[in-house]
Amino acid sequence: MEITKELNGATLTLTITGRLDASNAQELTNTLNSSLDGVKELIFDFSGLKYVASAGLRALLMAQKRMNKQGSMKIRHVDETVMEVLEMTGFADLMTIEP
Repeated sequence: MEITKELNGATLTLTITGRLDASNAQELTNTLNSSLDGVKELIFDFSGLKYVASAGLRALLMAQKRMNKQGSMKIRHVDETVMEVLEMTGFADLMTIEP
């Protein structure tokens, strides 16, 4: 997995590429914990994300809970396979997902 960060004012965009699973979900959690202070809008760009496992979903849920308190969170450009996982787990109903 590769994470690219782009901060534009109070908007943070994280582009996630590769696979988000148990072997690297902690890296995403660490990135979020160190990057969300002062952020009002968090955007995940999943255009390069090919797989997400339960550990990755846990990191997304943690981000959603934090952003509910300080702003908003959006997920963009979700691959069909990843979208299937988000829908089957109910995450698609909890999060704002844009084309």
